[in-house]
Amino acid sequence: MPNPTNPAEFFEELNAGLFASQIGHALSEVAAGVVDNGKAGKITITLDISQIGETHQVKVKHKLAYKVPTKRGDRSENTSLDTPMHVGSGGKLTLFPEKVEQLFSRDQAPIPQRT
Repeated sequence: MPNPTNPAEFFEELNAGLFASQIGHALSEVAAGVVDNGKAGKITITLDISQIGETHQVKVKHKLAYKVPTKRGDRSENTSLDTPMHVGSGGKLTLFPEKVEQLFSRDQAPIPQRT
């Protein structure tokens, strides 16, 4: 079986790295609120994956929601965006296709060979 999807690379590719940055921010905010207020916090990451047409591409809808405990309750934020991804061999998700097929053979090249 080919290599599975690398989770670190996958999250870095979602929304051009912004989603991974948002997760880092949420982790820090929630951890600080938990320590400062002695109450539990929560982070939820939701990934919905759907095929794009009849291609080997999928749309990954990524949602981040988190709740930071405060002195008198909690504060929450959420964000949701989509990122198109390619599905390679074994289902590996990547931003770019694993291999690009040659569009033209040497005989079909749009530029004639020099003689």
